Amino acid sequence: MLTSRVGVVVIGGGPAGLAAAVAASVDGASVLLVDRDASLGGALKQAIHDGFGTLRHDNRLTGPEYAFIDISALEQTSAFVMLQTSVIKVVNTGNSFQLTLCNRHGIVIVEAKSIVLATGCIERSAYHLSIHGSRPAGVLTAGSAQCYLNIMGQLPGKNCIILGSSDLGLVMARRLALEGARVLGVYEPSPFPVGLLQNVSECLNTFFIPLHCEHTVTHILGASRLKSVIVQRVDKNLNAIRGSENRIQCDALIIAGGLLPETYLADSLGIPISEATGGPICDQNFMTMTEGIFCCGNALYINSMVDYISECGEIAGQSAARYMYYDRQIVGVSISKDFLYSAPQCLDLGMLRGEVILFFRPRETRENVTVLVLVNGHTVHSQEFLTLFPSKVERLAVNFNTALTPESKIELRMQNAELSVKNKETSSEESSSEEPGTEEPSIEEPGNINQESENESVT
Repeated sequence: MLTSRVGVVVIGGGPAGLAAAVAASVDGASVLLVDRDASLGGALKQAIHDGFGTLRHDNRLTGPEYAFIDISALEQTSAFVMLQTSVIKVVNTGNSFQLTLCNRHGIVIVEAKSIVLATGCIERSAYHLSIHGSRPAGVLTAGSAQCYLNIMGQLPGKNCIILGSSDLGLVMARRLALEGARVLGVYEPSPFPVGLLQNVSECLNTFFIPLHCEHTVTHILGASRLKSVIVQRVDKNLNAIRGSENRIQCDALIIAGGLLPETYLADSLGIPISEATGGPICDQNFMTMTEGIFCCGNALYINSMVDYISECGEIAGQSAARYMYYDRQIVGVSISKDFLYSAPQCLDLGMLRGEVILFFRPRETRENVTVLVLVNGHTVHSQEFLTLFPSKVERLAVNFNTALTPESKIELRMQNAELSVKNKETSSEESSSEEPGTEEPSIEEPGNINQESENESVT
């Protein structure tokens, strides 16, 4: 049994983990990157379509090309990499963390000052979607089908049904069609496609693949091999409508039912999880509510652009390298009912330096809106968007110039862009003698909530 000490352990070798390891190493920390796969890159290795890196590299790269850039950067650092290695246990000793690692050489014990969780995400399967029937060969998640096709060179089926219109599902419909499979249709329970309309056009319409909204697969039929599926219409509550059953013969069901953050390590450490994102609650440095443990990428919330995943990883890696224990001063960030979620969910006032990056998803498609960041009712940042899609994560860079205290109330709200312009004109006419910035915008009261973009999705 080997024992070693490092400054930062990064768990996961996808885009988030690579960015975190590079950032932490460049900042001077001793870094160990652990990944259970035989090579670095995560899901990027099998995403051979282009569209990655449009923001970060100003170019449309394939997944392997994007990963190669970060792997090359990592090789220029002093970071140590352990592949085909699983983290089987993490213990918080109070002033450090003890990790038990397992690989073909045996058990390795590592002590680290801080940890970055970059474990990525898992796919919703037939089990998660409560599809009835047996589990014959031919029922795969979209990521598994992508691996079979792009890594192993094996066609998962000749007559395929795709359940779910996420961007990964749309991309796989096109990929299967290009390889000679018959894609009989894409079935989506929602009344509209989940992925971007551009992907609907490029991946479905171009290849004459039908899209059936308000439909879902309810039964799987077949013993050793899938023979057919039962498709039914759904009502507004997504419940199957009796009498609408339609049996379709096929030999492959590709499930693109969405992604969930992988939180098995976070759960084992008792880290609070957000009901909205499915990942750990974090501050602006992407440190979780457990001191010394950071989280980034799809392990934190499901992203729509790999560029944002890398940015999140860089912030988490640099913050982990600089981590020293101190008393945190946490203030929450609330959102109105117009948002599905935002991240981070809180700010640490003791480490508030420069710009704070906020990521969010809208609850529904919106046009010509202004997103406002308010502190105690006063706008400190506003940004206009021509269109917001629930399938796409958006980004805000906010400078909190206002003095914040643990009692401060920070909110994210939306309002029509035209309304914001009208308010500015009205306030300038009616309050010319008052000090600027004293008027409060006319917006709705926030609601409480408990709670996949072009080919740029990391999967």
